[in-house]
Amino acid sequence: MDIRVQAEAFDAGAELNRFSAGAEGAGGVVSFTGVVRDLPGGGLTAMEIEHYPGMTEKALTDFAAQAMDRWALSDVLVIHRYGALAPGAQIMMVATAAPHRRAAFEAADYLMDYLKSRAPFWKKEITTEGADWVAAKAQDEADLDRW
Repeated sequence: MDIRVQAEAFDAGAELNRFSAGAEGAGGVVSFTGVVRDLPGGGLTAMEIEHYPGMTEKALTDFAAQAMDRWALSDVLVIHRYGALAPGAQIMMVATAAPHRRAAFEAADYLMDYLKSRAPFWKKEITTEGADWVAAKAQDEADLDRW
């Protein structure tokens, strides 16, 4: 299990290659890379992400350990960035490895839902008009009901 919270950019292809090479016994590897999307109509200059060091890593490790147990995963990778990120920048990556594809897909989806709604990150949209904190969305909370 590899959990990283970092300001630095990462190379998703290189990370996936490294992860896949170490996924012994896996019959499937699933990955998802999230990017900062612009607002409808444009205008986003940056997404600023804040977190509490230590608390964030513990929460992400707990989510990953739960996924490892629930789906008998071979391995998990979670990378999440913080700081000011421009539209199009990679914000996070999840990769799961499992003996069978369905477990890898479900575990990655589970981790994405928990990262989106329960990870202790705070996001602020910086636009040409000012800045606003991003509020939780009802759909993100509803997605947790699947698990």
